[in-house]
Amino acid sequence: VENSAVEYKTRIPSFPSFDKMAGVFAYESSEVDWCEDNYKHSENVVEYFNTMSSFIFFVISPIMLYLLHPYAKERNLAVHLVWIMMVFVGLFSMYFHMTLSFMGQMLDELSILWVLALCYSLWFPRRHFPSFIKDRKSFCHMVLIITVISTLSSFVKPTANAYALNCFAIHILYSLFVELRSCTDERVLRLAWASIGLWVLAISCWISDRIGCSFWQKLDFCYMHGIWHILIVVATAYASTLVAYLDASLEIPYSLPDLQYWPRNNWSIGLPYIVLKSTTKTQKRC
Repeated sequence: VENSAVEYKTRIPSFPSFDKMAGVFAYESSEVDWCEDNYKHSENVVEYFNTMSSFIFFVISPIMLYLLHPYAKERNLAVHLVWIMMVFVGLFSMYFHMTLSFMGQMLDELSILWVLALCYSLWFPRRHFPSFIKDRKSFCHMVLIITVISTLSSFVKPTANAYALNCFAIHILYSLFVELRSCTDERVLRLAWASIGLWVLAISCWISDRIGCSFWQKLDFCYMHGIWHILIVVATAYASTLVAYLDASLEIPYSLPDLQYWPRNNWSIGLPYIVLKSTTKTQKRC
């Protein structure tokens, strides 16, 4: 009987211990550590500037939600999810840099992955769908499956996640190039170049922080990743407005979309957004 009891116990699947599960939330449990000196300004915040710079997400996101509302209302209210999720990206970024925990790293990176998936689902041009995809609903299902698989795969080698996410930019840049080859609108092209320029500056800061840390430590300026946070949010505002404008031109051309800048349009600098000169309510009906 005792032997049977022992054999039964060995067949029971073992679950991770509480200590092991709690370990993923522990400070500095992530293998990723950015260049900024740890605990330099606070004993409770590992990377102070990287944490504080994530506040930019909470500043830009509500503004973009407000500015893009007319377009979202006419096209698809799911557009708002992009900037709602960007708030969570900022929240998880703050948590990650405050603790450098494994859970913080995964939440930060996976929230970015799902924002990218949402952008593909909403804005990827229908004419570039794979041949076996017939409509946007099917395309969204494909994106969802790929994103779920990528989410599960991200736990295999977490240190490679950030590099994999940045590789999406190559496909996005290629898609933009294809879409803009025949574009002659100076304002659209200017927005495209501004988006690319901001992304290049942002990714340069990110790479510089990863591989050039010793150089920045000599200059006592270990804040390149924090600058990346600021630049990438602005670059996202520019790029998302650009692809939304291209989408509006293809999907709701009757709305007569136009580009403007906040807070003042005649500055041609600031946050870009879409103005609809006509809507379904103003269309003349026969």
